[in-house]
Amino acid sequence: MYNMYKKYLVFISSTQEDLKAERRELAKVVTELGAIPVTMDAFDNTLEEDRRVICKAIKECDYFINLTAHKIGEKLDKSYSLELEYAYAKKADLPVLALIINDKARWKESKKEKDASAVSSLEAFKTSLKSHSNDTWSNIGELRQKALSLLSREMNLTPRRGWVPSTEAVEPSVANELSRLIRENEILKTRIKMEKPDFAVNLGEKVKQTLRVLAHNHVSLSFYYANGENWENTKTFRYLRLYRLLAPEFSTPKTALDISRFLGNILNPDLSKIIRKDFPVPSNTVKKVMADFILLKLMRFTGTETYEMTEFGNEVFAEFRLRQMLTKKHQHDNEQESV
Repeated sequence: MYNMYKKYLVFISSTQEDLKAERRELAKVVTELGAIPVTMDAFDNTLEEDRRVICKAIKECDYFINLTAHKIGEKLDKSYSLELEYAYAKKADLPVLALIINDKARWKESKKEKDASAVSSLEAFKTSLKSHSNDTWSNIGELRQKALSLLSREMNLTPRRGWVPSTEAVEPSVANELSRLIRENEILKTRIKMEKPDFAVNLGEKVKQTLRVLAHNHVSLSFYYANGENWENTKTFRYLRLYRLLAPEFSTPKTALDISRFLGNILNPDLSKIIRKDFPVPSNTVKKVMADFILLKLMRFTGTETYEMTEFGNEVFAEFRLRQMLTKKHQHDNEQESV
């Protein structure tokens, strides 16, 4: 799932002197998309040490976008600087995007390659770029539009690793502990199914006992309406009914406010009135009910102000649904017999 703190690193590859304004605009587009533009303007591709730094920077990025006009960069042994950066990106298996100048765009002759070998290499390089996601541009405005389209589409279709602030990242010790708990959980499930059938029987008894507790306990809920001035329509509900309604909603963790809004909408005894958005059911009552569910091992508090269902909670709900379906089947069979 997408992390709101995650940011992508986008390497911008282009010649510099002839594309100063265009490079600035492309960096703005990357930033506006919530990503971080990476450029290596301070390094010299003609130096071996600097090339190693550039290669490392590209490997650490999430996307590689090339901006090409009519120059291909400095000559480096058998290749040119743009070709070298492109080769680094391909070796690192980065998604490559290309923005290639339109052949009909107006361009100063002073910003074009003069050497025949460089021109030939540039044309071959552009052909290689066209095997990736690419588009053409004629001016800065068009470049901005095409860059937004290419980058946003690629980020959506090919989500990458990205990075998060250290305050949001999972500590290695936490990740190791989580991995250990997952393994232990799998072992426990296997034992329940294969090695200890008596344990499964005990679990079944515990499920039935929990359902009886839910059926015999009640709680009073009041409702606050959008135009109301106080709590109204206090009604008593069985815990079993609340759990039956809430359990299917816990495919994802829920806050106390989420639970209050859900119960307010579902259980509202006066449909002619609209419940308010901010805790239509009292927060202290919601928290009391959830505390009782936690006591019964049906729910757990995640520590991030949310609640989630436990494995045992799923077992209890599954047993309840099975009983419901069997009851309906018996009713159907009886109706068929009477006919």
